[in-house]
Amino acid sequence: MSNPRPGTAGATRACPHCKATILETATVCPACRGHLRYDEASMQREKTRVVPLMIEGTLAAPAGDLPFEYSMVLSIRNERGEEVNRQVIGVGALWPDEQRSFTLQVEMTEAQGAKARRKH
Repeated sequence: MSNPRPGTAGATRACPHCKATILETATVCPACRGHLRYDEASMQREKTRVVPLMIEGTLAAPAGDLPFEYSMVLSIRNERGEEVNRQVIGVGALWPDEQRSFTLQVEMTEAQGAKARRKH
């Protein structure tokens, strides 16, 4: 996994509220939803936000008397199928009368400025 330099597309920083790793250009933290910027350029960038992927689902424990454990794992792959990031997002157990709902959402915004261009 590559870490882009500060000021370039994909560069990251820590959210000042929750310490999650977020994009350097984020106006709102996707983890804690804390507002980070209010300047005009950031507000214009936010207007380019799209959600190209959103998946929602619910899990219920199989019938029976025993609990089942689960692990939610997120894997991100590049265009060559190589894994660039893998994280365990959450773990837990489900008893026969329980269920869990999950939502996966990918948000994208335009990278702005000269440093956003890819070097060939």
